[in-house]
Amino acid sequence: MSRRPASRERDDRGQVTLLIIGFASILLMAIVMVIDASAAYLQRQGLDNLADGAALYGADLGSAGIYEQGLDDQRLLQQEEAVRAAVREYLARAGAGASYPGIDVAVRVDPVGRSVTVRLRAPLDLPLTIPGSPSRPMVGASSTAAVTVVAGD
Repeated sequence: MSRRPASRERDDRGQVTLLIIGFASILLMAIVMVIDASAAYLQRQGLDNLADGAALYGADLGSAGIYEQGLDDQRLLQQEEAVRAAVREYLARAGAGASYPGIDVAVRVDPVGRSVTVRLRAPLDLPLTIPGSPSRPMVGASSTAAVTVVAGD
């Protein structure tokens, strides 16, 4: 009769603990990413709203040429200084500096297209940070607006 040598049982204690720790850390990183992505999305939406409002306000108050040239079926000309002043006023009234500390504002008036473009950039304020992520992420938004005169019937 041949005898099989007695097999040694493997000691699996501690393996499950490592798996639980690994899965918990992956789950925690996923939660942090979802929270940060949601915060970034909401801040970008807020900047989009500010850029839209500033561009519309600037295009409306910066319109020129109505009294000198009369109304035609084209977009109204924009006076660059009036547009810039209107955009600054709108952002100040909306509290953009308080909501987005360090906001950077760029205003461009296109004389050919007769439009106003407002670009906003601000540091992203994330509630949680992932190791290895950028230390100072930025978020931006831009909007273009023009004033077109429509002749009534």
